Amino acid sequence: MFSYSNIVEDLVIENLLKSNGEHIPVIISGDDCECDDLEKYVENLGGTIKHKLHLINAVAAYIPPVGVRSVSREKYVSKIHYDDMAFKLMDIASVTVASDYANEHGLTGKDIGVAVVDTGVYPHADLTTPNNRIVGFVDFVDKKTSPYDDDGHGTHVAGIVAGNGFSSNGKYMGIAPDANIVGVKVLNKDGGGSISDVIAGVQWVVENKDRYNIKVMTLSLGTKAKTSYREDPLCKAVDRASNHGITVVAAAGNSGPEKSTINSPAISPNIIAVGACDDRSAAKPSDCTIANFSSRGPTPDNINKPDILAPGVNINSLSNKDNSYHSLSGTSMATPIAAGCAALLYENNPNLTPTQIKRTMMGHGVGLGYDPDVQGAGLLDIKKMMGTTNPSPQPPNRSPKEGSRGSRGIFSIFDGWFFVILIVFLVLFL
Repeated sequence: MFSYSNIVEDLVIENLLKSNGEHIPVIISGDDCECDDLEKYVENLGGTIKHKLHLINAVAAYIPPVGVRSVSREKYVSKIHYDDMAFKLMDIASVTVASDYANEHGLTGKDIGVAVVDTGVYPHADLTTPNNRIVGFVDFVDKKTSPYDDDGHGTHVAGIVAGNGFSSNGKYMGIAPDANIVGVKVLNKDGGGSISDVIAGVQWVVENKDRYNIKVMTLSLGTKAKTSYREDPLCKAVDRASNHGITVVAAAGNSGPEKSTINSPAISPNIIAVGACDDRSAAKPSDCTIANFSSRGPTPDNINKPDILAPGVNINSLSNKDNSYHSLSGTSMATPIAAGCAALLYENNPNLTPTQIKRTMMGHGVGLGYDPDVQGAGLLDIKKMMGTTNPSPQPPNRSPKEGSRGSRGIFSIFDGWFFVILIVFLVLFL
């Protein structure tokens, strides 16, 4: 019946067959035309434009079922995708994430902008005190102008990236505690949102990267990969962001242990896909185990994924209620750890490219003994990579940030400083 299936995604046809006449949400990609031309054509068919996605030369629209065939026959239309839903990627549980090597050596992500494309960001004290580091906010769901998070997922992610531990006396500190957060709300109060809203959020980040010095974008969200990354609209968007000098970090997904379960946009080879490991009972990094829920490769293009692992089981971070904390599990929690690491690398050397950031992370992973489609390059090791960029970090002249650090960081180091100070005290005063 449908001879134009090479242009129209199968999911569009499935929804077309089930349609009772209501308009169908689609993303229409064009060749050799402008978004304005696509917009005019959609409107002539009786459709409605939702977003003009010039970043990928496409439009998101609602079109009547009878218009699908007409659109597919236009010579400048390359593909019609169903505007499916993307969802936050998390499990449930409870523990903490704390300090790392770079913080102790003076790298804290200062002035680096990290875009959190998620459910929003609540103005938690750990992000706003003593200085408000939520420097930008945009809402593609309810169009509000002040930072908020009616789900909590995005706030938890933002805290893992850049919480400074203010409300916990330093106990629950993020990876880059001086980094700036740019909140991009694309998911609703239930943690879901359309692919086109996510793409619109990515597009906004690219357009505003210089305004907020956005070097890193983290997406703890995804949708089932249905095609090659070369055709996937969400992958196209993040690839364009990478081309604009933004390191994109995305959650691999929580559909493990089955194979070939990496989500979009993590299937793109041009961004960093992060899987989750369990470090709760590990005496050293190499003792960590893969989280059962962490998605496995290969991708539809037979690319090995994930790229790297980070702790993602029972991670304690910011709540969107008052100034409290709670813990979650999932590749959603592992992803901002890698994003925070990217912010530290950029602070250490602002001239790095997204390709160099990815190469640095993958080139210094700690192997856990799994297949590449399970662990990628292994566990993220910030300590190992910090000395490989130029300039190398140096211990600060000042003392570390006030407040008690967590009893266990990613690599459980520097607890010995307490004993050094104690010995000096005994020598001088006893």
